[in-house]
Order: sequence, then structure tokens, then C-alpha cells
Amino acid sequence: MRRGDLDDLAAFASVARTRSFTRAAAELGLSPSALSHAMAALERRLGVRLLARTTRSVAPTAAGQQLLQSLDPALAQVRDGVASLADWRGAPSGTVRLATFGYAARTILAPRLPQFLLDHPDVSVEVIVEDRLIDLVAGGFDAGIRLSEAVEKDMVAVPVGPDLRTVVVGTPAYFARHPPPATLAELDRHVCVNYRLLGGGGLLPWEFEDAGRDVRLKVPGQLIVNDEVLAGAAVRAGVGLGYMMEHDVADEIADGRLVQVLAPWCPPYPGCRLYYPDRRVSPALRALIDALRA
Repeated sequence: MRRGDLDDLAAFASVARTRSFTRAAAELGLSPSALSHAMAALERRLGVRLLARTTRSVAPTAAGQQLLQSLDPALAQVRDGVASLADWRGAPSGTVRLATFGYAARTILAPRLPQFLLDHPDVSVEVIVEDRLIDLVAGGFDAGIRLSEAVEKDMVAVPVGPDLRTVVVGTPAYFARHPPPATLAELDRHVCVNYRLLGGGGLLPWEFEDAGRDVRLKVPGQLIVNDEVLAGAAVRAGVGLGYMMEHDVADEIADGRLVQVLAPWCPPYPGCRLYYPDRRVSPALRALIDALRA
């Protein structure tokens, strides 16, 4: 490869991606005229036409498109290699965009994120909290936090929380009106507080394990909400049974304000994972991962 060919190939990729000499030249800090001359010289050296030009547009030819498909991953690898040098330049800096859901925001980020920000004043963190699953790449996020079962298999996943358990609870006053269920089938005779997933999702099923088999039930009830605080308030007022995180109700179970039922069908499951699409991460994200794993 001749000296300068890598620069010209990167410039070609910019033109092919933006389909504009003007926009590509602005990205590269060149004049459109100089960029056009460089592309013409590259085509002469390679002996193939890479760009189809008109007075109003520019687009890669079939040969140019083939070259672009090879260049994109190679150039990305070069960029990652250069970015990795940031690990040697001192304190992490930059912005981390994170997508998560309410429980993880309360139990993982709220206790640890403030200290991370104090320890890393050059790092900014943007957190979006939504029940629905978010496409990290399409949404421009660096990472997400979800329950282990919701993380796609092609993601890099790091544990950031303990195993969890979801339990069925009611108040003593509720059970004075309704005998406690002894089996999963008896839930059909109870009043249950249901939760609807945000973002157009359906009702959250109540999930159990019966003899090693996963069971997902739709349960009857008077109240459907999409806010866990309101759902918890209804359960604690004796309106009905709740399907709640053990972490949130452990103290109330211990002192008798809430009564747990169906415990044999509620085993623990893997907890939250921080996940991201690439094995190469920025120093800022790496620092955040280390803080959340602690």
C-alpha cells in the first residue's frame, strides 16, 4: 500500500457513506475540490471506478460498494485501536448513554451512580428509564441494564446485581377475606393487582416454576396499573395479591405486615446484567462497569 492510501480510502468511505463531497469534505477538514481530486487519483491508482458522479449527487458504484463493505469493519477496528490509547491518558472522560428499567434504576443505579459521578468529574452519564426493551444500537446507547433473561445472546453481559426472586404477597386483612392459595390453580379465585408494561406491552404475566417447568399465568383482578408504586400501595392497602420483588417487601414479610404465599413455586433467578454490543468499550464505560460491579 502506498503512503497516503489509507487516508484516501478513509476519505472514500466518508464520501460513499454521506453521498456528498460537500458533507464528506466538512467531516475531513478538506475542500470539496481537493477531495474530488483525491478520489479521482485513487480511482486511477486502483484502475476501477468507485464513485458515480452527477451534477447533483454522488454514489458508490458496484465496485465501490464492495470496497466499502470491506473498509467499514477495517476502519472501525483502526478507530477502536486509536480510541484504546485513551486508557493510557489518565482519567476517563466523555459521555455514557445508558438504557434501563425502573427496578434497576432504583436498586443498582440510585445507590452507586452518584458516587461514580463524584469520583469521575469528567464523565457525563445519560440514563433513560423505560419498561420496554430498547435497541441499543438504533437508539445510540452505549449500554443497557436488564434482567439476565431479557439480554440478547450476542451481547456482552456483566452481572451488576445479585440473584432475584419475585414473590406473591397479601395483607393479613386480605387473607381474612380470602383463604390463602395453596396451589397455582387457586390464583384464579383471587383478586390480583396486575401490571401493564409501558410502550404498548401486554399485562405482565406472573411467572412460576412447577416441577422444573416454567409457568406463566394471567391472573384476574380489579386493578391494572403501569406504575409499581401505585401497585404496591394497592397491595399494602389490602386490595389484592401482589407479584412483587422480594427485595422490596422482605421487611414487611418479616414483621407480618405482608404474608407470602406460594413460596415453593417462586425460585430465585439470575439478576440484572449490564450489557453492550461490542467487546471494545470506552474508558468511561469501563469505569462505570467497574463501579456497578463493586
